[in-house]
Amino acid sequence: MPFPSDTDPDNTVFDLLETERIRQTTGLQLIASENFTSPAVMHATGSILTNKYSEGYPGKRYYGGNVNVDEIEALAISRVKQLFGAEHANVQPHSGASANMAVYLGLLNPGDTILGLSLDHGGHLTHGSPVNASGILYNFKSYGVTSGEERIDFEEMRDLALEHRPKMIVAGTTSYPRRLDPEPFKAIADEVGALLMFDIAHLAGLVAGGAHPNPVPYADVVTFTTHKTLRGPRGGCILSKAQYAQAIDKAVFPGSQGGPLEHAVAAKAVAFREALDPSFSVYAHQIVKNASALAAALTKEGFRLVSGGTDTHLMVVDLRPFDAECTGKVAQLVLDEAGITLNKNTVPDDPRSPFVTSGVRIGTPSVTTQGMTEAEMPIIASLIAETLRHRDDAAAVAAVKSKVAALCAKFPVYPHKL
Repeated sequence: MPFPSDTDPDNTVFDLLETERIRQTTGLQLIASENFTSPAVMHATGSILTNKYSEGYPGKRYYGGNVNVDEIEALAISRVKQLFGAEHANVQPHSGASANMAVYLGLLNPGDTILGLSLDHGGHLTHGSPVNASGILYNFKSYGVTSGEERIDFEEMRDLALEHRPKMIVAGTTSYPRRLDPEPFKAIADEVGALLMFDIAHLAGLVAGGAHPNPVPYADVVTFTTHKTLRGPRGGCILSKAQYAQAIDKAVFPGSQGGPLEHAVAAKAVAFREALDPSFSVYAHQIVKNASALAAALTKEGFRLVSGGTDTHLMVVDLRPFDAECTGKVAQLVLDEAGITLNKNTVPDDPRSPFVTSGVRIGTPSVTTQGMTEAEMPIIASLIAETLRHRDDAAAVAAVKSKVAALCAKFPVYPHKL
């Protein structure tokens, strides 16, 4: 029986896909958790593997016809182990959140105590937020950053660890701009006999490219997303010591997921191969250089940066010194109108709600993929400042949008219809 037409009756979805391509390529994409993937990654993501059911693992499936799937998944596992120097890898998690929850399920019992970074100090929902399953099912205690330097407070973490004797300490962040050296986390975990889980969702590409310390030799388990700085498809991955391999695999399947998305696994295999290429290290280091240059330029424009700057791919900007009336929500909306995409974000001890916020989070992975360098970062900072200074002037915002489009035209990433 023939398929229906390969387009919607009104071509709605495909028209919107093309409109989105134009939005992404004519505007500045500054969301720290986003990136442009290669055409090869997108080709694998949209491949024929979307047709295949593959419950289980290579060599041990619950369905027939997985001879090619097994080879592809084994290739993804081999490549990611090589990339990070890991003993074991599970490439099936659908996301970073599902990877984190699988680790808790496999290595802990409901009600066990865990230490994680507070959400409003840069942690993630799955690091114990009370509205997330992690905070509902486990007894999370939150550590934070110091009030002055806004760096992770290891003295507070150690005190909490000694008081509560957690079964696990979670290291990792989603809006913390500073380097995460694994040694202090490991020392505290060892002192209280806790497992150490390192969530490098944001940092995976920097680690793979040698632009950030690798926590794999120190942590019992490392989780990450395959998009963001790693520049792969949307998905997750778990690395672990060999002694936890069986527990982790069971927690992913059948513990928390059914059939894996093998088209996404294939795309992960492509992305891991790309990250093993020497050029990826150049890219990863350029991300950090660009972030540092952008942070310096934003400071000159009158913005305050949380912790005073960045060591990574992202920065958190406190808008209050620039304009006390400009909330993160307002900034995000007006910058969108100007073709500059970022997200509102809380600052440490933010008096405003997470839906309003006093800050924004800015990242450089996407513009670095486009080919921008330190030379373009002051231009971007100026465009952000100009938009926010004239946010009530529609003509001024439209003028910025034209400048943004002109800048992006010099750095095409997907120049043609995909």
